[in-house]
Amino acid sequence: MTTAHHLRLIDGMRARAFPAERVRSGSGVSGPGYHTAFLYVDDAWEDDEAGRLERRAQCLADHEALVTLLGSRWGEPQLVSLFSAQERMLAGEEIPQPWADTAAGCEYLRLWYIEGRWIALALYLEEGGSGCELSVVVTETDPP
Repeated sequence: MTTAHHLRLIDGMRARAFPAERVRSGSGVSGPGYHTAFLYVDDAWEDDEAGRLERRAQCLADHEALVTLLGSRWGEPQLVSLFSAQERMLAGEEIPQPWADTAAGCEYLRLWYIEGRWIALALYLEEGGSGCELSVVVTETDPP
């Protein structure tokens, strides 16, 4: 997918109503008060290391391009750590969706608050490996 496609997807998520129940879509999950879309998921484990590293570099480039473009629209994003949410979940606290799913796979995210909705760009980098995932969350639920 191209950066232009990602921007159209994010704009569509911002404009769409939230469903009453959690449902899967072609590119993610939506539920009461949120939409999540997976922009980039590297799940080709059978490829060689060079191929995985090339895809990781592409994922990082897509992330930086989106941060730059969304920043030009809405200003500098907040850099938010989800470490405390992860710790609280491990201690048994229930974290509301979509933040529980996001915190389970991501330590930091870029966050904007626009027109009553949070827009989060989450990047997951596999620790000690070459895996990479990029997702976007649009929600009316405040971050934990």
